[in-house]
Amino acid sequence: MRDAELDAAGITDPGLRQAYQRCRGLNARHGRTYFLATRLLPRGRRPAVHALYGFARWADDIVDEPRSPASTGERGAELAQLGRELLTGLDRGSSRDQLIAPVVDTARRYGLHRSLFEDFLTSMRTDLSVTDYPDRAALDRYMRGSAEAIGLQLLPVLGTTGPPEHAAPHAAALGKAFQLTNFLRDVAEDLDRDRVYLPADELAAHGVDRELLTWCRQHRRTDPRVRRALAEQHAAAREVYRFARKGIELLEPVSRPCIETACTLYAEILDRIEEQDFAVFHSRAVVGRWRRGRVAAAGLLRAALARQSRGAPRPGRAGRGDRMIGPPIGRGASTGERDDHHPEAGHGT
Repeated sequence: MRDAELDAAGITDPGLRQAYQRCRGLNARHGRTYFLATRLLPRGRRPAVHALYGFARWADDIVDEPRSPASTGERGAELAQLGRELLTGLDRGSSRDQLIAPVVDTARRYGLHRSLFEDFLTSMRTDLSVTDYPDRAALDRYMRGSAEAIGLQLLPVLGTTGPPEHAAPHAAALGKAFQLTNFLRDVAEDLDRDRVYLPADELAAHGVDRELLTWCRQHRRTDPRVRRALAEQHAAAREVYRFARKGIELLEPVSRPCIETACTLYAEILDRIEEQDFAVFHSRAVVGRWRRGRVAAAGLLRAALARQSRGAPRPGRAGRGDRMIGPPIGRGASTGERDDHHPEAGHGT
């Protein structure tokens, strides 16, 4: 069966094509905003985004929504096996696993740094044992792998007009901004999983602790102290968005409409939270279908104009001025720290 996206990306192996299609299905079902924005990219770049999102979604589901009742130890073992298969595939340059094969193929095509995947897996393991974050620094360490790493994975796929290291901090920040939005929107759901993704010391400054948050969840009400604490977290997220948006102009023009659309729609979730007076324990803030369609239509027009004015590079090749962030993946590649998020991958993907 013909598949215009996979054809444009030069993906011809039947088994690999099927695996990429599975990842696209995961993106379509679970990441409405991201899937919508991804359709604004040139066709040949979309499969890579689906592959990265699909893997992140699968790993996140292991720790958040196991397909059957499972203990923490069983979920940890499943995640560890997934991680071993991924890292082995990255070192070997291929995998027979239908979920991992597209990730390995994407990493090879775009020269993605192995440590980005290691950092992501580390944050996923954290979710199996850590339920609270004492301060902003601790939460930032978690988001480094769960959100920022994914922003950096996507950067070579999007392409940049200059050295990628100039755009990298903004790409990481955008992943972080998306995840901070998730944390605010999903406070109630996270409590149901026995987790709080808000800095405990910053909550305490407003007289808020886990007990009060649990009371709000049980009564579906936002205590005034909690409202003030959430407003402060809301303002912090806005600041991250402001920094992240500065990186959009550093991307290749054909990729900007995709990121502008995702950024606009996700930032509007913050608008809805504020409009609802932080009633996050009563209802889930969403951007309506009509609004999503209107923003996407404007992005589609910008994308068409960008492609007319400047052709996109061939799939699998970095954009003009692009270089890999860190050494290439492969046997013997460095696994050290990289200079730093999301697809809202990790929590709340």
